Parts: sequence; structure tokens; C-alpha cells
Amino acid sequence: MLDRLYMPLLALAAAGAVALAMVWPQGLGDRSPDPFGHPPVQRSPEVQAAMKREHEAAMRRTDQAREAVRNIQNEALAPSQ
Repeated sequence: MLDRLYMPLLALAAAGAVALAMVWPQGLGDRSPDPFGHPPVQRSPEVQAAMKREHEAAMRRTDQAREAVRNIQNEALAPSQ
């Protein structure tokens, strides 16, 4: 393709991508600039509490799995009679 045609199209596409990034709905991160943004969902107290409960449950499951592996290893090393 001719550079005369390709480079302006590439610049236009880049400018379009930047413009789209400025107005696209935000994800779960920080707030978008004023005319487009809304408070992030993750910062609401209900979601924070749910995330904490989920984290604590995952930690309990991890601890239970580790304990089960420890018990299996202990049983394999010194079987009870």
C-alpha cells in the first residue's frame, strides 16, 4: 500500500482509538473522567464485604487442602496400625 495513503489512515486509526478510550465505559478500576465516569462498583461497601468474604473462604479452602495433604503425607510416612 502506498505510504501516502497508509500513514494518514494509521494516524486516523490511532486518533480514533484514543478518542474511543476516552469515552468507553469504564471497567472495575478507577473512575473515568467526569462527563463519562461513575463510581467504580468495587468501591461500594457491599462489594467490598463480598470480596472480603470470598477471600476468607478461599483462604479457608486453601488451609483445608494443605492440612489434607499434610495428613496424607504423614499417613504415608508413618501408617497407623
